[in-house]
Amino acid sequence: MAKVEQKQTVVEEIKSAIQGASSIVLVDYRGLSVEQDTALRKSLREANVNYKVFKNTMLKFAFEGTDFAQLNPNLEGPSAIAVSYDDATAGPRVLDKMAKDFKNLEFKAGIVEGTYFDAAGVKAVASVPSREVLISKLLGSLQSPISTFARTAKAIADKMEETGVATAASLMVEKAEVAAEAAE
Repeated sequence: MAKVEQKQTVVEEIKSAIQGASSIVLVDYRGLSVEQDTALRKSLREANVNYKVFKNTMLKFAFEGTDFAQLNPNLEGPSAIAVSYDDATAGPRVLDKMAKDFKNLEFKAGIVEGTYFDAAGVKAVASVPSREVLISKLLGSLQSPISTFARTAKAIADKMEETGVATAASLMVEKAEVAAEAAE
């Protein structure tokens, strides 16, 4: 196979890898030991993130005409790409965690959901929790007022049974005032 055909095969491999990607992060892996690189690849694989080393010129050809072409100025020196599909923050999050242990692993830049981030920006994106965690936090915050309302309504109903309707109405007014103060 001729060199041009081999290079075209690599470019096509990169294009297929980045197709449908929600984020791509470029890292400088220089100085990682074999054990560190193996641990990094394992962590990324478990997070459903593709990690691979390609030549910068091949990456430039593959990025041509896509949102990822914004990364071309950062393609200097050794570069590896981490491609996330489902969870856009998975790649940055795992890489940031591993970079704390492996001081030689450095962010170069990244594209997350079509937006370019420099190294500091990618680190900021890495601090964003996963989609599942964000949804559970949202549901927890929605559940709190509902459960408070349910407990208040039950207390009012119990009081109505004990003392009658007139006392329950005054209790309801008190609870509403307390709830309004807490909301402020």
